[in-house]
Amino acid sequence: MRYLLLGPLCIEGPEAVPAGARLRSLLAFLLLNAGRTVPAGRLVDALYGQEPPAGASGALQSQVSRLRKTVDIEYGPAGYRLVADPDDVDVLRFEQLARDGARAREAGDPARAAVLLREALGLWRGPALMDVPDAPFAAAQSARLEELRAGAVEERAEAELALGTDPAELLPWLREAVAAHPLRERLRGQFMRALRRAGRAAEALAEYERARALLADELGTDPSPELAAVHLSILRGEESRPAAASRLPAQLTSFVGRDGELAALTGLLGASRLVTLIGTGGTGKTRLALEAAARLPGEVCFVDLSAASGCVSAVRTALGLRDSGSEDSESALVAALQDRGLLLILDNCEQIVEDAAALAHRLLSHCPGLRVLATSREALGITGESLRPLGPLETAAAVRLFTDRATAVQPDFTPDGPDSPLLHRICSALDGLPLAIELAAARLRQLPLAEIAGRLDDRFRLLSRGDRTKPARHRTLRAVVEWSWSLLSGEEREFAAKLTVFAGGATAEAAAGVCGTGPDTDDLLASLCDKSLVEAGSGRYRMLETIRAYAAGQLADTEGELAGRAHTAYFLELAEAADPELRSADQLRWLDRLSAEHPNLRAALVRAVGTTGTGAAQQERGNRHDRPSALRLLSALSSFWWLRGLRGDVAPVAADLLRALDGSVPAGFEEEYVLCVLAAGAGGTVPEADRARAARIVAGRDRAFGQPFTAFLWAIAAGPSAGAERPELVGADPWSRALARAGAGHLHLFHSRAEEAARELSAALAAFRELGERWGTATTLTGLAALSAAQGDPVAALARTGEALELLQEIGVWEDIADLHDQRAELLESLGDLAGGRQERERGAAAGRRAGVAR
Repeated sequence: MRYLLLGPLCIEGPEAVPAGARLRSLLAFLLLNAGRTVPAGRLVDALYGQEPPAGASGALQSQVSRLRKTVDIEYGPAGYRLVADPDDVDVLRFEQLARDGARAREAGDPARAAVLLREALGLWRGPALMDVPDAPFAAAQSARLEELRAGAVEERAEAELALGTDPAELLPWLREAVAAHPLRERLRGQFMRALRRAGRAAEALAEYERARALLADELGTDPSPELAAVHLSILRGEESRPAAASRLPAQLTSFVGRDGELAALTGLLGASRLVTLIGTGGTGKTRLALEAAARLPGEVCFVDLSAASGCVSAVRTALGLRDSGSEDSESALVAALQDRGLLLILDNCEQIVEDAAALAHRLLSHCPGLRVLATSREALGITGESLRPLGPLETAAAVRLFTDRATAVQPDFTPDGPDSPLLHRICSALDGLPLAIELAAARLRQLPLAEIAGRLDDRFRLLSRGDRTKPARHRTLRAVVEWSWSLLSGEEREFAAKLTVFAGGATAEAAAGVCGTGPDTDDLLASLCDKSLVEAGSGRYRMLETIRAYAAGQLADTEGELAGRAHTAYFLELAEAADPELRSADQLRWLDRLSAEHPNLRAALVRAVGTTGTGAAQQERGNRHDRPSALRLLSALSSFWWLRGLRGDVAPVAADLLRALDGSVPAGFEEEYVLCVLAAGAGGTVPEADRARAARIVAGRDRAFGQPFTAFLWAIAAGPSAGAERPELVGADPWSRALARAGAGHLHLFHSRAEEAARELSAALAAFRELGERWGTATTLTGLAALSAAQGDPVAALARTGEALELLQEIGVWEDIADLHDQRAELLESLGDLAGGRQERERGAAAGRRAGVAR
């Protein structure tokens, strides 16, 4: 049950609020202390004040006895305790959310703070304790809660302002809050800032004058320094737009040598909605884009396309949008960005330039608040595109960059003195390319400056006369990378070359497993990090893409094939080990682990499929297909893709596999073939012959599915009566049996067989709870909620959907969360709570936007 005190006293559950003012007061006071033991004497004071009548203790016992018919109250020597989860009491839930929101904002996470504080304030339906106004404790508690509410409003306002939320959304409730608390100067200042950001500076200044007069009349004081500072910033025109909400990679080094280009780029971004930085590899396009974005107001999102197979999916992932698996995910992305003011950085467009150009054109055409900053080796070629060429650094700037990076590894390094001509010669020989200069400076850990200069002369003399038809990075950056490569030991070279089979980086454990280096892995990784060939962060190791491309070319065909096989085998083993854990209480940890490895899992699948069709990101040298491993990977990852909304991302690869199989189903892989058909169908139309073949396999199967998720996926795709519910197809494991009972319950519910539906769904719920599996529990709760609603008990339905909602939020299934909010809206509206229903629909719309699904 849920207990509501922030507004009319209400119990969401089978029991009604007890009649009688004294009994309601007792309930309210116990709820304020839910889960804690309250001494009897304190309860007497709460009910009767400081001068209780004779016999008050006996009366309390009688009232507790009556109240026990409604709620669970325990009695012990220390007093009485109302048994309830604090999250089920709106007051306690509000206080926790408000605390967590304030901490998140103080920790620099305004996005999470805003979510928490919106939920906290959304719990208020009216004045706190409004149904027990005469209780002795009510006045003090109401005042305390109203103060907390006002503080939460201020914290939310601060978070929303930091996020750059549209002032049109902020002003209505900020105006209402200021009217309710006219002497709160922080709130008044936030209201003034929102007005200024809405272009209403005159109104913001008028608000300050009203506050000044009110403070003088009521308190005899002047505005605080903080409010005066807001007033001054508005007068100066400083408080106009919010600071950037950062989705930018953190930089570990200083920004050197591009001050003029930075000023020009920021100015260009203010005048044009599409700016493309163009230049050869290694000129520092990415770093300049990041520096410019960090200095601009508003929300920013960075999208690295260097390893992306599709621009749409990469942008959705960077924005944190759940892949719905729908055929037109680009339209869903447009819907998600239509009303947002955002600077979108598309980095490394050259490898998918046509895809990037098409997406940028469509987004800019339909999303008026969007700006795009692209980096590429060639222009996108779109009308309205502003080009900003980026050439090498001038010699003086190149020397400053070398010096900055050199002092990080050799603190006593100086650019002056006898070595100054040598330093200038090195920077000139490196063409002023920032990447080459940084790699050269890093070599000071092992080599003197003179030896660095000598090696560079040799390498450029050898490679500068190469084939002019080769890509630019193979004429210039290749020289720098090959020089760095020559400084590695044979063991380091072999290890670095094998690392190139990873997509999106690797953990040390994965590197050891795939590269076969065992206990030496940590030392090898540390050495490659020291030599600037590998970057480390968050427990993962990643090569710069230019270095990765060069290192991959050092693998002989046979070695490349062996490394690829080892990579596929490693991630197949991981996927098959993770699959059963996704149906256990340890579900969240394994979901996070697979999410971190999704690029590698997808690369392993592409390699095993072994085609160059629409789903293949790239064809590696020496690659050979391994269709059985591809089918096994696809089966093991089916539930992960569903729970994380990634079906649309892997659907093209599954379609490639279907085409490669060409109707031939490998013996022993019939179920995996069915899953391949289902996965390919998430991205579009599957040939009818493949669908029919899959249907025949399911219809003719006489034993349990090996992948427990197959029955669910087949029922979703082909309908609940398509054959997947047959008893012989249900596995003996507890999760499969629970899912079968849940499916039977939903089928009974569909045919209005309430008693049978209740029996099956209740049994399934108990089984899923015992397993600790969140998705199955939530799915079953939604069925029971629908049953409660059908039986005319919307209050019970609300309680069940509320629990399901919390479980799905833990997993992050945003599309399902959006549906649940809509279901709850209908329930609240049926109870006459139109405001609550409207709020649920707003939350549903927000969840849909987060999922990237147009609703």
